[in-house]
Amino acid sequence: MNELPLFDDKDVSRILCVVAHPDDMEYGASAAVAKWTQEGKAVSYLLLTRGEAGIRDMAPDEVAPLRAAEQREACRIVGVDDLEILDFPDGLVEANIELRHAIAKKIRQFRPDVVMVTTWRLETPWGLNHVDHRNVGVATIDAIRDADNPWLFDDLADAGLPAWKAGRLLVNGAEPTHAVELSDDDVDRGVRSLEAHKVYLEALTDHPVPREMITAIASETGTRAGVKYALPVQVIGM
Repeated sequence: MNELPLFDDKDVSRILCVVAHPDDMEYGASAAVAKWTQEGKAVSYLLLTRGEAGIRDMAPDEVAPLRAAEQREACRIVGVDDLEILDFPDGLVEANIELRHAIAKKIRQFRPDVVMVTTWRLETPWGLNHVDHRNVGVATIDAIRDADNPWLFDDLADAGLPAWKAGRLLVNGAEPTHAVELSDDDVDRGVRSLEAHKVYLEALTDHPVPREMITAIASETGTRAGVKYALPVQVIGM
């Protein structure tokens, strides 16, 4: 018996991906996005920051537009047309009402079946997790519930955005419960979407080679799921 069951996404048509920074989706998850867009599913990205504090030797006002441009190219590679980048402060994101409101608004606008996030846990396979990842993940959990509560955020209802329930949460980087099967092309486009963050990656002198890293993740998970390639995800019913 395979260790990880495959995630059944046949009834999924709309996926909202909520992350803190440009490049967060590209550490494996964008390969699944490539699969979904190829299948005709609608995928939207909501980035809470512009990633302006992410390059030590470059000023934030120079970094922000550069990283936005790299993210747009990463989205193009995996077939995502709907990209929204908000202006919460990179490195200082708090899991507060303002953040929950922003995420709940996007959920009510896009009306996804599934929301995807990066893990909010402190300890991760790659080390201690970034505070923005942790706070965005926790706020997204709350915002999914907020978006489904007709008595919260009256301003959204007044703006024609009634309550909406996203039924499942997919978590990238957590202890997986399922695997999303990927093709060779999905993995290749996932790799190229990470490579699109060229200036950002050049500033990280000890960063693994994207193709080696993404292929290794997909291959290892594929073995656990009984297929060639797969993305590991935790699936949580909401």
